[in-house]
Amino acid sequence: MTTDPTLDPAAARQPLDAVALARLVDHTLLKPEATRADVEALIGEGIRLGVYSVCISPSFLPVEVPVGIDGAPDLQVATVCGFPSGKHHSDVKAAEAARAVRDGAHEVDMVIDVGAAKEGRFADVEADVRAVRDAAPAPTVLKVIIESAALTDDEIVAVCRAAEAAGADFVKTSTGFHPAGGASVHAVRLMAQTVGGRLGVKASGGIRSAADALAMVEAGATRLGLSGTAAVLAGVTADGDY
Repeated sequence: MTTDPTLDPAAARQPLDAVALARLVDHTLLKPEATRADVEALIGEGIRLGVYSVCISPSFLPVEVPVGIDGAPDLQVATVCGFPSGKHHSDVKAAEAARAVRDGAHEVDMVIDVGAAKEGRFADVEADVRAVRDAAPAPTVLKVIIESAALTDDEIVAVCRAAEAAGADFVKTSTGFHPAGGASVHAVRLMAQTVGGRLGVKASGGIRSAADALAMVEAGATRLGLSGTAAVLAGVTADGDY
């Protein structure tokens, strides 16, 4: 079982080679047209690349993941909740998260109601996250997708604070499906400054090159959501340059 790099956020910002960068990656497949064969291929590729986890749609759970000699899985399994709109009742999100954990998910990436954040209803955002946290308590890792590209800086700060107050483990930039866009260096830096190392920061959405990935880590990302993982890692040389 790999060690979660977010336990030492400063370590993620040290010079990275391809192997170290892979340990920060949630290797992701969330396309609606994905098949079980695609998921099996994703898991195989994830193991070959040495990623931290695979992130798949909840309907594909449970999945078989090889285990190491210590009996722990060779990679973690993450899934999504309230995805991609976040416009689900909190009890529905909670039920989805609980089902995912029963089906073997180690991590849950939930989407907030972005409209609630735009209306300044941050107490409702906090309650939404808490409902999922209560349904999927530790050791399940809870990541909160805020759709940072659709929020102002003040809204990003407020949503990150709400997620922390509700007991989340991470804040995450994006679903990758919102028309406003995905991760940005500015948003990641602001999120990292807001949570101050108390939570992890996952950069996800539109990260397609080694330069993009390393810039996100430099800005404070401790986890990366990538669908084109092999291409990103291929752009990183052994000494961490690209």
